[in-house]
Amino acid sequence: MGKKLLILDDDPAILGLLQHFFEDHDIELLLETDSDSALKRIAENHPHVALIDISLPKMSGLEVLQEIKKIDPRVSVIIMTGHATTQNAIEAMKHGAFDYLTKPLDFNKLETVVDKAVENNLLNRGIRFVGEGGVAPQDESDADVMIGSSPEMTEIWKMVGKIADSNASVLIQGESGTGKELMARLIYTNSRRKNRPFLAVNCAALPEALLESELFGHEKGAFTDAVRRHIGRFEQCNSGTLFLDEVAEMSLKNQAKLLRVLESQEFERVGGNETIKVDVRIIAATNRSLITAVKEKRFRLDLYYRLKVVNLILPSLRERQGDIPLLVNYFMKKFAREYHKPLMQISPAAMKMLTTNPWRGNIRELKNVLNSAVLFSRGDTLVPEDFEAPLSGGKSFETGSSASSSADYSFQLRTLFDKVSLAHNGAVYEHFISASEEALVRMTMEKFKDNQVQAAKFLGISRNTLRQRLALYKVTPE
Repeated sequence: MGKKLLILDDDPAILGLLQHFFEDHDIELLLETDSDSALKRIAENHPHVALIDISLPKMSGLEVLQEIKKIDPRVSVIIMTGHATTQNAIEAMKHGAFDYLTKPLDFNKLETVVDKAVENNLLNRGIRFVGEGGVAPQDESDADVMIGSSPEMTEIWKMVGKIADSNASVLIQGESGTGKELMARLIYTNSRRKNRPFLAVNCAALPEALLESELFGHEKGAFTDAVRRHIGRFEQCNSGTLFLDEVAEMSLKNQAKLLRVLESQEFERVGGNETIKVDVRIIAATNRSLITAVKEKRFRLDLYYRLKVVNLILPSLRERQGDIPLLVNYFMKKFAREYHKPLMQISPAAMKMLTTNPWRGNIRELKNVLNSAVLFSRGDTLVPEDFEAPLSGGKSFETGSSASSSADYSFQLRTLFDKVSLAHNGAVYEHFISASEEALVRMTMEKFKDNQVQAAKFLGISRNTLRQRLALYKVTPE
């Protein structure tokens, strides 16, 4: 799709000058002298950028700006004025203008601003801004879709547009299920590193020693099971982007090594002396409060400041209830296509049920509930009864009121907690996670009679990861 620029100015001479300037650019021009005609072109052609004069006969440029945002919020609007005032600039930016230029125009600056405005629009399209109805093209999967038009999400889209192409470290904070990894991937795919590697590491999923080896690699003989040199994620990701999920769970030792990479872009493999230089952009995420972790001396203050050069806080679904109908319509239609069902609708009562639900699991929970409701629905309209089972299932798990297995698990975890507490006071977290993981691996291998392929598939991990755990916990076949 070609780039489109709409220019609205009541002075034909200015239009002619701008037309001449942009004729050598790879961009389609839509020229208008009347605000009504311009708004009609916006609705019909959806240009990437609109260049609007602030002084117009029928409506002011600021009023046109507000109307454009109602028609298509993605359009990047640049306001031009011959009478620069602080108040006009403030008002323009307040109503969502991308930038504010004064006449006579500096054409070098105009070219730069228009290019950036086009990039910003393409970014918003890449984020799949979905308006009322939540309809996405048939061939799109939800693997890289983020939906939201609430004020909270609009501010985040603006921020992403500003920082995506920089090398700045980014810290993404938000509850589980708000889309932190998805946001990291969107920043990556809209950066200059998009053709280089993107790797994700869950810092909570690995014990300290394994995480250190995973990130920085190790030399042969560095520890008992190091039978060969291992190249870590930082080396694999050189010139690319590394996403560190649940960074708050990283040990202080590994935090120190990460801080050094952020400051100097160099490190040594475990058991090695060779200093390795890399060029890696770090995007980190956490569902915990790093400020609290810093106060409790579980997270380094200097690392916190190095990570949060850019700080994105993703709102929970409860904080942007206006986006729930968009998400419901999108996922409903997606799963209807996936299960080869007729185009689905949703009753007002069912929509009210969904918009008033607390959604403690956020978008992930909403998506799973829609998946189940569409799969088991008997008609082409979802009604409250279609959501009773998936919604009550989540509530019973939270409260533990109707699931006997929940009480059993609680008892078993409490027993494990008591044992670890007695033996490892001061390091309970690390040993509890390790013991829980060991128990899970052993139970899974027993369930599948030591079949590693089936066990790995059941756990949702790779076979190599399972083998690492089997070696770590010395789990051998019967």
